[in-house]
Amino acid sequence: MNASEVKIILVEPAGPLNVGSIARVMKNFALHQLVLVNPQCDYLGEEATRMAVHAKDILESAVSVATLPQALQGCKRAIATTARTRDLNSPLQLPREVLPWLLEASAQPAALIFGREDRGLSNEELNYAQKFMRIPTDAGYASLNLASAVAISCYELTQFSNSHSLETNTDDNELASLEVVEAYYKQLESLLLSIEYLYPHTASSRMEKIRQLYNRAQLQTQEVAMLRGILRQMQWALTQSGNS
Repeated sequence: MNASEVKIILVEPAGPLNVGSIARVMKNFALHQLVLVNPQCDYLGEEATRMAVHAKDILESAVSVATLPQALQGCKRAIATTARTRDLNSPLQLPREVLPWLLEASAQPAALIFGREDRGLSNEELNYAQKFMRIPTDAGYASLNLASAVAISCYELTQFSNSHSLETNTDDNELASLEVVEAYYKQLESLLLSIEYLYPHTASSRMEKIRQLYNRAQLQTQEVAMLRGILRQMQWALTQSGNS
């Protein structure tokens, strides 16, 4: 997979200057898929286009969606960026450690997710990624400007893409898309609520752990189909039991 096929996803960007700068740096490194989740600024306005310079086409072709799951439609792999250590049950990796994994998706769309300028990504949003990346900075001032973080990531991504010949894993062709996995999570949560393994007031935190477990497994399409079949059969058995 070529780096140019990676989606750069910005969640609720608030600064038009940042968005314009990101468009410019994306064009510097031949990336062109910019997706904005519920943008909080005019990304086609004068400030953004001025900062984009010759990358106005990146802004004009940017896709604006309401939610992160919509932004991830069709993607099989996603990396979320975060500067904070959290209970992710998955290590925070450096760009050179984790970005090559993003390019092994056999020409299927993949995504690199960046959070808000002031507070990054929420724990719920992090659940939509399988791996997590932190750009190392000095502890004295660890917070990076959003546009700077995207620039560093684009550089590292394209350097690996240009310098290494990636081995193709045939199993990658079978990786389930993120929206297929998300549909399974919804079905699973509904069933677990119905049998009172989950309760409404704790469902969110318990499902977060379940999501992390499955994300580490990198489910294949046929595996998700099998799991959903099991859930359907369980639901049928519960219905039959209730009718008897």
